[in-house]
Amino acid sequence: MVAVTLVVAVLALGLYLATDTGRGSDAQATAPRATVSASHPGMSHLATGGPVSPSGAAGGGGVPAVDVYSQARAGMLSPAVRDDPLLVYVPNLRDGTVTVIDQRTLRVTESYHTGRGPQHVVPSWDLRTLWVNNNQGNSLSPIDPRSGRLAGPAVPVTDPYNLYFTPDGANAMVIAEANHEIDFRDPHTFALRHSLDVGSACAGVNHVDFSVDGSYAIATCEFAGRLVKVDIAHQRVLGYLDLGRESAPQDIKIDPAGRVWYVADMNSDGVHLIDGDNFTKVGFVHTGPETHGLYPSRDGRFLYVANRGGQMESMKPPFPHAGTQGSVSVISFATRAVVATWPIPGGGTPDMGNVNAEGTRLWLAGRRSDVVYVFDTGGGNGADPTTGRLLTEIPVGHEPHGLTVWPQPGRYSLGHTGIMR
Repeated sequence: MVAVTLVVAVLALGLYLATDTGRGSDAQATAPRATVSASHPGMSHLATGGPVSPSGAAGGGGVPAVDVYSQARAGMLSPAVRDDPLLVYVPNLRDGTVTVIDQRTLRVTESYHTGRGPQHVVPSWDLRTLWVNNNQGNSLSPIDPRSGRLAGPAVPVTDPYNLYFTPDGANAMVIAEANHEIDFRDPHTFALRHSLDVGSACAGVNHVDFSVDGSYAIATCEFAGRLVKVDIAHQRVLGYLDLGRESAPQDIKIDPAGRVWYVADMNSDGVHLIDGDNFTKVGFVHTGPETHGLYPSRDGRFLYVANRGGQMESMKPPFPHAGTQGSVSVISFATRAVVATWPIPGGGTPDMGNVNAEGTRLWLAGRRSDVVYVFDTGGGNGADPTTGRLLTEIPVGHEPHGLTVWPQPGRYSLGHTGIMR
């Protein structure tokens, strides 16, 4: 009887231990995970849920934080671009040309005609073509980034001031600024599928960024002092947000945590902070005169803000500015405050551009100075922006605008001068 009781006790203990171990495994298996929409493939790295601090760190409970730029870190080049030459493509608005610069030697290697009024050079979603937005010429010129040269004849497209791609790669979004439209087109042939009229309520529509899940985009309305929120799946306007009668919003970028959107305002000399989900203004950071372009650092800690350096001469669109007191302000995403300012000795007019693949250099077009500026981002790879500074100026054509630095890290491009994810 004693032996039987001992055997039963041992079996019961073994059963308890096995059950308890199973409970531990189940608890791990059912831990919070990322919520990913099936309609937006390739976004599984963007974990969601839980409160997020301004820096984008997890807010508690062990839930991973969103990191919008996690796949565009230094060295994370797609196999599709690893062999592309290290070049910078500069559209010269008044010349109808693109100037090509070697990133290593800082020398101009060639220049070629594309079309009238090129505004931006835009990487395609699949990273295989750079599209020159010939705004006045109503066309897009393809550049082959493997050779650095034009890849064929221009494609007719109406009013291509700017160009973006939906996060799933299904549509190109041509920003037809003069027509008050966002045209959804085939991303390869650019055949028109649907023209979204954003109306005079969004006069001067020009720059765009996308929410973490790709469900909506926010675009700036330069001449209306507003933002417009667009439902991507249904291609319709969700609403408008006024920034003020004297506002002239330019570039727009979402923060790494996917919560706050930074909007450059050239008339207010700083950036508005916007809660994208609720579509409300939550703050403002003063930077410098004629705030224009916005570019995240490769480590996702800072936002480089190009201040074009002019004072407004008229409140009548297109809000003419004059002056050369340009600089770059560096905002910490963690504190939402300016932590460094890089002046241009003798003055300058930095506008649009991007960061190189390593994060060590910031390239910006000098809109009214006919040069390209190259900045050292500080600390070897941008880790210490307080040591950043202007390295050199490279003469290019007349009125350089949205230059692209190529190649860039990332799996795909959302457009403009390289919004990489």
